[in-house]
Amino acid sequence: MSPKKSVFITGAAAGIGRATALSFARNGYVVGAYDLDEVGLKTLSKEIEDLGATAVTGHLNVTDADEMAQRVGEFASAAGNRLDVMINNAGILIAGRFEEIAVTAHHKEIDVNTKGVVNGLHAAFPFLRATPGAVVVNMASASAIYGQAELANYSATKFFVRAMTEALDLEWKRYDIRVIAMWPLYVQTAMTADVRTGTTDSLGIRLTAQDIADDIVAAVDPSLARRLIHQVHFPVGSQAKTLAVGARFSPAWLTRLVNKRLAHS
Repeated sequence: MSPKKSVFITGAAAGIGRATALSFARNGYVVGAYDLDEVGLKTLSKEIEDLGATAVTGHLNVTDADEMAQRVGEFASAAGNRLDVMINNAGILIAGRFEEIAVTAHHKEIDVNTKGVVNGLHAAFPFLRATPGAVVVNMASASAIYGQAELANYSATKFFVRAMTEALDLEWKRYDIRVIAMWPLYVQTAMTADVRTGTTDSLGIRLTAQDIADDIVAAVDPSLARRLIHQVHFPVGSQAKTLAVGARFSPAWLTRLVNKRLAHS
């Protein structure tokens, strides 16, 4: 009998992380769910176990490289010394005009959204390398298509995630590790509850956490066509797909104009 596959998810207590944890649990994975919200993790653990799957949960501050390494190592050991899927999901979003946001808040967003991903990638690598066909899923955003007004710093962190994904997918191919990124637009979670920008007015907040979770599961085990073209970036939802395709083929001035109008800038 082959060992059960395993998935490690950061920011798993709520929103996209929680929906993703439950989706992988339904597919029989051993689920590692980590977050600062230990109360949320406790209820998530029960839901996973009610599905007949195994949950391993624990406190995790993704900006702490030592704690990240400890938690990933503990989980891999509990999962039979394998790590099939690493999902760098934890992130924060701060909206508003750049100069009106405290610089300390900008720094926190950078720490969680970029350093947290670096910490996760670095800690997971030895276990991914030891697991045939391993996959890394990084949560990027449609804001990595073009810099977004009123989300300048957040958008910049997602450009970082985009570049890291592309580079490591090339580097780690020799180890049979795929590195991919999800590109949703705004999602109906607590993170966007108080967010209002020009682009939310133009495009709305249409996606649910389950929409993202479903696409993550599909991207981890892609169709033959996606495998043949080695798809790295996965826009989520019709709006993000349209924007991504448009940006790929439109001239820079037109992409800027579209984003300017969507943001009412």
